[in-house]
Amino acid sequence: MATFLNLLIVGLATGAIYALIALGYTMVYGIIELINFAHGDIFTLGTFVTIAILSMLGVTAANPPSTMSWVLVSELALACIGSFLFCAVLGVLIERVAYRPLRNAPRLAPLISAIGVSLVLQDVGKLWFGNTNVSFVSLPIGSVQMGPVNVDVINIFVLVVAIILMAGLQLLVTRTRIGRAMRAVAQDRDAAALMGVNVNLIIGVTFFIGAGLAGAAAFIYSLKFPNTYFYLGFEQGLIAFTAAVLGGIGNLVGAMFGGLIIGLIYSLVTLIPATVLPHGGNAWNKAVIFAILILILVFRPSGLFGQNTPEKV
Repeated sequence: MATFLNLLIVGLATGAIYALIALGYTMVYGIIELINFAHGDIFTLGTFVTIAILSMLGVTAANPPSTMSWVLVSELALACIGSFLFCAVLGVLIERVAYRPLRNAPRLAPLISAIGVSLVLQDVGKLWFGNTNVSFVSLPIGSVQMGPVNVDVINIFVLVVAIILMAGLQLLVTRTRIGRAMRAVAQDRDAAALMGVNVNLIIGVTFFIGAGLAGAAAFIYSLKFPNTYFYLGFEQGLIAFTAAVLGGIGNLVGAMFGGLIIGLIYSLVTLIPATVLPHGGNAWNKAVIFAILILILVFRPSGLFGQNTPEKV
C-alpha cells in the first residue's frame, strides 16, 4: 500500500508537468487549429535556459548547494522567471515567423512548418549543450512522512506550483477581458475581428502564455528529474500531446486532467510485474501511453472533455 500511495503522488507530480506542457498544445490548437510540434522543443530549451541561469548565478551540478537558503530560493525564482520569459518570447517569434505567414495556406503547410521549426530547435539545443545528457542541480530538499508514505518535498512543490499556474490560466481565460477575446477568436476569428478584436495580438498572447507555461514546466522538471538532453522535448511533447488529446484537444480543463491521468498511468504501470509483461511495467510505460493515444483517436477522438464540433471554414 505504501508503494502504491508513493507512486500515486509521483504520478500526480509528473502528470502536473505533462499538464502544463499539454496546455500549450491545446491553447494553440483551440485558437488556430494547429498542432504546434515545436512546442516540446521549446520545453527542452527551457530546461537549458534554467541550467544556464543557475550556472551564471553559481549554482551548478558540479557545485551543488549544501543547504536551502533564501538566497538559493531567490536564484531558483529568477531561473523560473527567466525560463518562462525566454520560452514565451520564443513562442511569439515562432508564431510570427513560421506560422502567421501561412495562416491562410492549406493546412499541410503550417504543419510542415511546425515540424521544420521543431528540427531547427533540436539542432539549436544540440549546438548549445551537445548531444549528451546534461545534469541538473541536485537541491538539498528532503522528504516528509505522511502516514505510511515518505513523500519527497519536491513532488509537493511541483504539484503546488502546477496547480497555481493552471488555476491562474483558467481564471485568465474565463474571468478577464483578454480571456474573452481569446475565446472569441477561438470560436470565430472573422467575427471577432469585426467586433474590434485584434486577432493577431490575441494569437500572439496565446502563444506567449502557452510557450511560457512550457518554460515553467521546464523549470519544475529540472527540480524533479536528474538531467536533460536535446531530444527531451520530442519525447515529453508526445506524451503531453497524448494528454491533450485524452482530455479533448482545445479544452483547457481537459488538458489539465488529461495530464494528471497520463502521469498516473505512467507511474502506476511500473507496478506490473515481469511475469505479466517482459522486463516489468517500467519498460512498457511509454508504449502504454501511446497505445492509449491510438485508442482515443479511434474510439473517442473528441477526448474525455471535448465535444464534436463542425469543422471551421
